[in-house]
Amino acid sequence: MISVPGKERRLQVFGWMVIGLALAMLIMSASLADDSTSGKKFDPTEVPTVKWLPKPVENPKANASSEAEMKAYTDEIPGTELTFDMVPIPGGKFTMGSPDDEEGRNDDEGPQHEVEVEPFWMGKCEVTWDEYEQWSMGLDVQRRKLTGGKATSYDELADAITRPTMPYTDMTFEMGKDGRPAICMTQLAARMYCKWLSAKTGRYYRLPTEAEWEYACRAGTKTAYSFGEDPEKLDDYAWYYENSDEQYQKVGTKKPNPWGLHDMHGNVCEWVLDQYVPDVYKKAAGRVSKNPLVVPMQEFPRCVRGGSWDDDPEMLRSSARRGSNKDWKMQDPQIPQSIWYLTDADFVGFRVIRPLKTPDEEKAKLYEPDIEAVREYQKAHAGKY
Repeated sequence: MISVPGKERRLQVFGWMVIGLALAMLIMSASLADDSTSGKKFDPTEVPTVKWLPKPVENPKANASSEAEMKAYTDEIPGTELTFDMVPIPGGKFTMGSPDDEEGRNDDEGPQHEVEVEPFWMGKCEVTWDEYEQWSMGLDVQRRKLTGGKATSYDELADAITRPTMPYTDMTFEMGKDGRPAICMTQLAARMYCKWLSAKTGRYYRLPTEAEWEYACRAGTKTAYSFGEDPEKLDDYAWYYENSDEQYQKVGTKKPNPWGLHDMHGNVCEWVLDQYVPDVYKKAAGRVSKNPLVVPMQEFPRCVRGGSWDDDPEMLRSSARRGSNKDWKMQDPQIPQSIWYLTDADFVGFRVIRPLKTPDEEKAKLYEPDIEAVREYQKAHAGKY
Protein backbone atom coordinates (compact mmCIF):
# COMPACT_ATOMS: atom_id res chain seq x y z
CA MET A 1 0.00 0.00 0.00
CA ILE A 2 1.30 3.43 -0.90
CA SER A 3 1.84 5.73 2.06
CA VAL A 4 -0.13 8.94 1.66
CA PRO A 5 1.20 12.10 3.40
CA GLY A 6 -1.12 13.57 6.06
CA LYS A 7 -2.25 16.61 4.09
CA GLU A 8 -2.95 14.58 0.92
CA ARG A 9 -4.61 11.78 2.87
CA ARG A 10 -7.37 14.12 3.99
CA LEU A 11 -8.37 14.68 0.38
CA GLN A 12 -9.38 11.02 0.10
CA VAL A 13 -11.95 11.13 2.89
CA PHE A 14 -14.91 12.34 0.84
CA GLY A 15 -15.18 9.13 -1.11
CA TRP A 16 -14.94 7.03 2.04
CA MET A 17 -17.61 9.10 3.72
CA VAL A 18 -20.10 8.69 0.90
CA ILE A 19 -19.68 4.89 1.09
CA GLY A 20 -20.17 4.87 4.85
CA LEU A 21 -22.86 7.51 5.13
CA ALA A 22 -25.66 5.02 5.73
CA LEU A 23 -23.92 3.93 8.91
CA ALA A 24 -23.48 7.48 10.07
CA MET A 25 -27.06 7.88 11.18
CA LEU A 26 -27.27 4.86 13.47
CA ILE A 27 -27.84 7.24 16.35
CA MET A 28 -27.42 5.75 19.76
CA SER A 29 -30.43 7.10 21.62
CA ALA A 30 -30.01 8.14 25.22
CA SER A 31 -32.14 6.28 27.72
CA LEU A 32 -33.50 7.84 30.88
CA ALA A 33 -31.90 7.46 34.30
CA ASP A 34 -33.50 7.34 37.72
CA ASP A 35 -33.31 10.46 39.86
CA SER A 36 -32.02 9.02 43.11
CA THR A 37 -33.73 11.74 45.13
CA SER A 38 -37.21 11.74 43.60
CA GLY A 39 -37.47 8.37 41.85
CA LYS A 40 -38.49 10.14 38.65
CA LYS A 41 -36.84 9.66 35.27
CA PHE A 42 -34.54 12.33 33.88
CA ASP A 43 -32.11 12.77 31.00
CA PRO A 44 -28.58 13.32 32.43
CA THR A 45 -27.47 14.71 29.07
CA GLU A 46 -29.72 17.72 29.59
CA VAL A 47 -29.11 18.21 33.32
CA PRO A 48 -25.86 19.82 34.60
CA THR A 49 -23.45 17.10 35.68
CA VAL A 50 -23.03 18.45 39.20
CA LYS A 51 -26.77 18.01 39.86
CA TRP A 52 -26.67 14.23 39.40
CA LEU A 53 -22.97 13.44 40.01
CA PRO A 54 -22.92 10.13 41.92
CA LYS A 55 -20.74 9.24 44.87
CA PRO A 56 -17.14 8.86 43.63
CA VAL A 57 -15.88 5.39 42.85
CA GLU A 58 -13.43 4.46 45.60
CA ASN A 59 -9.96 5.87 44.91
CA PRO A 60 -8.18 7.21 48.02
CA LYS A 61 -5.43 9.03 46.10
CA ALA A 62 -8.06 11.05 44.23
CA ASN A 63 -9.50 12.47 47.45
CA ALA A 64 -8.55 15.98 48.59
CA SER A 65 -10.36 18.74 50.45
CA SER A 66 -7.55 21.30 50.07
CA GLU A 67 -4.73 22.08 47.67
CA ALA A 68 -2.20 20.76 50.18
CA GLU A 69 -3.86 17.33 50.05
CA MET A 70 -3.84 17.07 46.25
CA LYS A 71 -1.65 14.35 44.80
CA ALA A 72 -1.21 12.59 41.48
CA TYR A 73 -3.60 9.70 40.98
CA THR A 74 -4.57 7.09 38.44
CA ASP A 75 -8.26 6.79 37.64
CA GLU A 76 -9.92 3.77 36.08
CA ILE A 77 -12.77 3.74 33.62
CA PRO A 78 -15.04 1.27 35.44
CA GLY A 79 -16.05 -1.79 33.46
CA THR A 80 -12.87 -1.65 31.40
CA GLU A 81 -9.17 -2.29 31.93
CA LEU A 82 -8.31 1.29 30.97
CA THR A 83 -6.72 3.83 33.28
CA PHE A 84 -5.57 7.43 32.90
CA ASP A 85 -3.27 9.57 35.02
CA MET A 86 -4.15 12.90 36.61
CA VAL A 87 -1.55 15.44 37.77
CA PRO A 88 -2.20 18.08 40.48
CA ILE A 89 -1.88 21.69 39.31
CA PRO A 90 -1.53 24.24 42.15
CA GLY A 91 -3.62 27.38 42.06
CA GLY A 92 -1.89 30.69 41.46
CA LYS A 93 -1.32 33.73 39.30
CA PHE A 94 0.54 33.99 36.01
CA THR A 95 1.10 36.35 33.12
CA MET A 96 -1.04 35.22 30.20
CA GLY A 97 -0.04 36.02 26.63
CA SER A 98 3.36 36.76 25.11
CA PRO A 99 5.69 39.78 25.18
CA ASP A 100 5.89 41.95 22.06
CA ASP A 101 9.40 40.70 21.23
CA GLU A 102 8.70 36.95 21.40
CA GLU A 103 9.70 35.26 18.14
CA GLY A 104 6.71 34.02 16.18
CA ARG A 105 4.26 36.07 18.25
CA ASN A 106 0.79 36.85 16.87
CA ASP A 107 -1.34 39.88 17.67
CA ASP A 108 -3.99 37.78 19.44
CA GLU A 109 -1.49 36.95 22.20
CA GLY A 110 -1.54 40.40 23.74
CA PRO A 111 -1.53 42.52 25.64
CA GLN A 112 -0.13 40.39 28.43
CA HIS A 113 -2.26 40.42 31.56
CA GLU A 114 -2.41 38.81 34.99
CA VAL A 115 -4.67 35.82 35.54
CA GLU A 116 -5.50 33.88 38.69
CA VAL A 117 -6.71 30.29 38.55
CA GLU A 118 -7.89 27.86 41.22
CA PRO A 119 -6.21 24.45 41.74
CA PHE A 120 -7.17 21.50 39.55
CA TRP A 121 -5.94 18.16 38.31
CA MET A 122 -5.09 17.78 34.64
CA GLY A 123 -4.72 14.71 32.46
CA LYS A 124 -1.06 13.73 32.23
CA CYS A 125 -1.64 12.95 28.56
CA GLU A 126 -4.17 13.62 25.86
CA VAL A 127 -7.28 11.42 25.77
CA THR A 128 -6.51 8.36 23.66
CA TRP A 129 -8.67 6.45 21.19
CA ASP A 130 -8.82 3.55 23.67
CA GLU A 131 -10.48 5.83 26.22
CA TYR A 132 -12.59 7.93 23.87
CA GLU A 133 -14.21 5.04 22.00
CA GLN A 134 -15.54 3.53 25.21
CA TRP A 135 -18.03 6.39 24.98
CA SER A 136 -18.15 7.37 21.30
CA MET A 137 -18.49 3.82 19.95
CA GLY A 138 -20.27 2.37 22.98
CA LEU A 139 -17.47 -0.15 23.54
CA ASP A 140 -18.19 -0.26 27.27
CA VAL A 141 -21.76 -1.36 26.53
CA GLN A 142 -20.62 -3.92 23.96
CA ARG A 143 -18.11 -5.32 26.43
CA ARG A 144 -20.85 -5.95 29.01
CA LYS A 145 -23.02 -7.69 26.41
CA LEU A 146 -20.20 -9.97 25.31
CA THR A 147 -19.10 -10.86 28.84
CA GLY A 148 -22.56 -11.03 30.35
CA GLY A 149 -21.61 -8.35 32.84
CA LYS A 150 -24.32 -6.60 34.80
CA ALA A 151 -24.59 -2.82 34.52
CA THR A 152 -23.84 -0.94 37.72
CA SER A 153 -25.66 2.24 38.75
CA TYR A 154 -22.69 4.16 37.30
CA ASP A 155 -23.06 2.30 34.00
CA GLU A 156 -26.78 2.99 33.83
CA LEU A 157 -26.18 6.70 34.34
CA ALA A 158 -23.33 6.81 31.81
CA ASP A 159 -25.35 4.79 29.26
CA ALA A 160 -27.98 7.55 29.31
CA ILE A 161 -25.48 10.17 28.12
CA THR A 162 -26.01 10.93 24.42
CA ARG A 163 -23.39 9.34 22.16
CA PRO A 164 -22.32 10.38 18.65
CA THR A 165 -23.61 8.95 15.41
CA MET A 166 -21.36 6.23 14.04
CA PRO A 167 -18.33 7.67 12.21
CA TYR A 168 -18.63 7.76 8.44
CA THR A 169 -15.00 6.92 7.78
CA ASP A 170 -11.81 5.91 9.57
CA MET A 171 -11.26 8.99 11.71
CA THR A 172 -7.63 8.03 12.32
CA PHE A 173 -6.85 8.42 8.59
CA GLU A 174 -4.65 5.32 8.82
CA MET A 175 -2.47 6.83 11.55
CA GLY A 176 -3.37 4.12 14.07
CA LYS A 177 -5.18 4.04 17.41
CA ASP A 178 -3.16 2.11 19.98
CA GLY A 179 -1.95 4.63 22.58
CA ARG A 180 -2.54 7.52 20.21
CA PRO A 181 -4.66 10.61 20.83
CA ALA A 182 -8.29 10.65 19.70
CA ILE A 183 -8.87 13.27 17.00
CA CYS A 184 -11.47 14.85 14.71
CA MET A 185 -14.08 15.43 17.42
CA THR A 186 -15.95 18.71 17.82
CA GLN A 187 -15.72 20.69 21.03
CA LEU A 188 -19.25 19.53 21.81
CA ALA A 189 -18.18 15.89 21.52
CA ALA A 190 -15.19 16.49 23.80
CA ARG A 191 -17.48 18.11 26.37
CA MET A 192 -19.94 15.23 26.18
CA TYR A 193 -17.12 12.73 26.76
CA CYS A 194 -16.25 14.61 29.95
CA LYS A 195 -19.88 14.33 31.06
CA TRP A 196 -19.85 10.58 30.39
CA LEU A 197 -16.53 10.15 32.22
CA SER A 198 -17.96 11.99 35.22
CA ALA A 199 -20.91 9.58 35.30
CA LYS A 200 -18.57 6.59 35.07
CA THR A 201 -16.27 7.68 37.91
CA GLY A 202 -18.36 9.95 40.12
CA ARG A 203 -15.64 12.60 39.77
CA TYR A 204 -16.32 15.88 38.00
CA TYR A 205 -14.31 16.08 34.77
CA ARG A 206 -14.45 18.82 32.13
CA LEU A 207 -12.36 20.60 29.51
CA PRO A 208 -9.93 23.29 30.72
CA THR A 209 -10.52 26.97 30.10
CA GLU A 210 -8.02 28.71 27.87
CA ALA A 211 -6.45 30.34 30.93
CA GLU A 212 -6.18 27.05 32.83
CA TRP A 213 -4.59 25.41 29.80
CA GLU A 214 -1.90 28.06 29.35
CA TYR A 215 -1.21 28.16 33.08
CA ALA A 216 -0.65 24.40 33.13
CA CYS A 217 1.40 24.49 29.93
CA ARG A 218 3.73 27.17 31.26
CA ALA A 219 4.14 25.33 34.57
CA GLY A 220 5.63 28.38 36.24
CA THR A 221 7.76 29.46 33.27
CA LYS A 222 7.64 32.76 31.35
CA THR A 223 9.51 31.62 28.24
CA ALA A 224 8.14 30.85 24.79
CA TYR A 225 8.09 27.14 25.63
CA SER A 226 7.95 25.43 29.01
CA PHE A 227 11.54 24.29 28.47
CA GLY A 228 12.93 27.69 27.43
CA GLU A 229 13.22 29.93 24.39
CA ASP A 230 15.11 27.70 21.98
CA PRO A 231 12.88 25.84 19.46
CA GLU A 232 15.88 23.65 18.62
CA LYS A 233 15.06 21.71 21.82
CA LEU A 234 11.56 20.85 20.61
CA ASP A 235 12.60 17.36 19.50
CA ASP A 236 12.97 16.37 23.15
CA TYR A 237 9.51 17.60 24.16
CA ALA A 238 7.17 17.63 21.18
CA TRP A 239 5.92 16.01 18.00
CA TYR A 240 5.62 18.62 15.27
CA TYR A 241 5.98 18.96 11.50
CA GLU A 242 9.72 18.35 11.32
CA ASN A 243 9.86 15.13 13.36
CA SER A 244 6.36 13.59 13.28
CA ASP A 245 6.58 11.70 9.98
CA GLU A 246 3.37 13.52 9.02
CA GLN A 247 1.20 11.83 11.63
CA TYR A 248 0.41 11.94 15.31
CA GLN A 249 2.35 9.70 17.71
CA LYS A 250 1.71 7.75 20.90
CA VAL A 251 1.01 10.01 23.88
CA GLY A 252 3.57 10.45 26.63
CA THR A 253 6.63 9.50 24.57
CA LYS A 254 8.34 12.90 24.83
CA LYS A 255 9.65 14.65 27.93
CA PRO A 256 7.02 16.27 30.18
CA ASN A 257 6.86 19.92 31.21
CA PRO A 258 8.00 20.96 34.73
CA TRP A 259 4.64 19.94 36.22
CA GLY A 260 4.71 16.47 34.68
CA LEU A 261 2.36 17.02 31.71
CA HIS A 262 3.23 15.39 28.37
CA ASP A 263 2.52 16.72 24.88
CA MET A 264 1.37 20.18 25.94
CA HIS A 265 3.50 21.28 23.01
CA GLY A 266 2.55 19.44 19.81
CA ASN A 267 1.19 15.99 18.94
CA VAL A 268 -2.41 17.28 18.69
CA CYS A 269 -3.98 20.66 19.35
CA GLU A 270 -6.27 20.53 22.38
CA TRP A 271 -9.79 21.83 22.83
CA VAL A 272 -10.42 24.36 25.55
CA LEU A 273 -13.80 25.73 26.62
CA ASP A 274 -13.53 29.27 25.29
CA GLN A 275 -14.90 31.01 22.25
CA TYR A 276 -11.96 32.29 20.22
CA VAL A 277 -11.95 36.11 20.28
CA PRO A 278 -8.76 37.59 18.74
CA ASP A 279 -8.68 40.78 20.83
CA VAL A 280 -10.19 39.46 24.07
CA TYR A 281 -6.98 40.14 26.05
CA LYS A 282 -7.51 43.88 25.61
CA LYS A 283 -10.49 43.70 27.95
CA ALA A 284 -8.34 42.20 30.71
CA ALA A 285 -5.41 44.62 30.49
CA GLY A 286 -4.49 46.36 33.73
CA ARG A 287 -6.31 44.03 36.11
CA VAL A 288 -6.17 40.51 37.50
CA SER A 289 -8.69 38.19 35.85
CA LYS A 290 -9.92 35.40 38.11
CA ASN A 291 -10.81 32.12 36.42
CA PRO A 292 -11.70 33.81 33.10
CA LEU A 293 -13.85 32.07 30.50
CA VAL A 294 -15.17 33.42 27.20
CA VAL A 295 -18.43 31.46 27.11
CA PRO A 296 -18.94 30.13 23.56
CA MET A 297 -22.13 31.37 21.91
CA GLN A 298 -21.31 30.46 18.31
CA GLU A 299 -20.09 27.23 16.72
CA PHE A 300 -17.09 28.95 15.14
CA PRO A 301 -14.47 29.93 16.06
CA ARG A 302 -13.63 28.12 19.28
CA CYS A 303 -10.20 27.77 20.85
CA VAL A 304 -7.63 25.04 20.55
CA ARG A 305 -4.18 25.22 22.10
CA GLY A 306 -0.74 23.63 21.95
CA GLY A 307 -0.05 23.12 18.26
CA SER A 308 0.12 19.74 16.56
CA TRP A 309 2.13 17.18 14.62
CA ASP A 310 1.31 19.20 11.49
CA ASP A 311 2.54 22.57 12.79
CA ASP A 312 5.74 24.57 12.74
CA PRO A 313 7.50 25.49 16.04
CA GLU A 314 5.90 28.93 16.48
CA MET A 315 2.43 27.35 16.80
CA LEU A 316 3.66 25.16 19.66
CA ARG A 317 4.55 28.09 21.93
CA SER A 318 2.80 28.28 25.31
CA SER A 319 0.92 31.45 24.33
CA ALA A 320 -0.02 30.49 20.75
CA ARG A 321 -3.78 30.60 20.09
CA ARG A 322 -5.89 29.15 17.31
CA GLY A 323 -9.57 29.35 16.41
CA SER A 324 -11.58 26.63 14.72
CA ASN A 325 -13.30 27.32 11.39
CA LYS A 326 -15.83 25.78 9.02
CA ASP A 327 -13.08 24.32 6.84
CA TRP A 328 -12.46 21.80 9.62
CA LYS A 329 -15.57 19.94 8.46
CA MET A 330 -15.38 20.90 4.78
CA GLN A 331 -15.61 17.31 3.51
CA ASP A 332 -18.53 16.30 5.71
CA PRO A 333 -21.30 15.24 3.26
CA GLN A 334 -24.17 15.40 5.74
CA ILE A 335 -26.91 18.04 5.62
CA PRO A 336 -26.80 19.52 8.19
CA GLN A 337 -23.18 18.71 8.90
CA SER A 338 -22.28 16.62 11.92
CA ILE A 339 -22.17 18.12 15.41
CA TRP A 340 -19.81 15.31 16.46
CA TYR A 341 -17.03 15.09 13.87
CA LEU A 342 -14.58 17.45 12.18
CA THR A 343 -13.60 15.56 9.04
CA ASP A 344 -10.65 17.83 8.25
CA ALA A 345 -9.26 18.31 11.76
CA ASP A 346 -6.97 15.31 12.10
CA PHE A 347 -4.74 17.52 14.25
CA VAL A 348 -7.27 18.27 17.02
CA GLY A 349 -7.81 16.31 20.27
CA PHE A 350 -8.22 17.15 23.95
CA ARG A 351 -7.34 16.35 27.55
CA VAL A 352 -9.47 16.55 30.68
CA ILE A 353 -9.19 18.44 33.94
CA ARG A 354 -10.88 18.04 37.32
CA PRO A 355 -11.21 21.15 39.52
CA LEU A 356 -10.47 20.74 43.22
CA LYS A 357 -13.69 22.61 43.97
CA THR A 358 -16.72 21.22 42.17
CA PRO A 359 -18.75 24.20 40.89
CA ASP A 360 -22.31 24.94 41.86
CA GLU A 361 -25.08 24.33 39.35
CA GLU A 362 -25.16 27.86 37.92
CA LYS A 363 -21.41 27.95 37.33
CA ALA A 364 -21.42 24.41 35.97
CA LYS A 365 -23.91 25.38 33.26
CA LEU A 366 -21.12 27.36 31.58
CA TYR A 367 -19.10 24.16 31.08
CA GLU A 368 -21.93 21.97 29.74
CA PRO A 369 -22.36 20.75 26.13
CA ASP A 370 -24.75 22.73 23.94
CA ILE A 371 -27.91 20.69 24.40
CA GLU A 372 -29.91 22.80 21.94
CA ALA A 373 -27.42 21.91 19.21
CA VAL A 374 -27.93 18.22 19.97
CA ARG A 375 -31.73 18.55 19.87
CA GLU A 376 -31.69 20.47 16.60
CA TYR A 377 -29.35 17.97 14.96
CA GLN A 378 -31.39 14.95 16.03
CA LYS A 379 -34.57 16.64 14.86
CA ALA A 380 -33.06 17.56 11.49
CA HIS A 381 -32.00 13.96 10.83
CA ALA A 382 -35.06 12.21 12.25
CA GLY A 383 -36.40 9.63 9.81
CA LYS A 384 -33.88 10.39 7.05
CA TYR A 385 -32.25 6.98 7.15
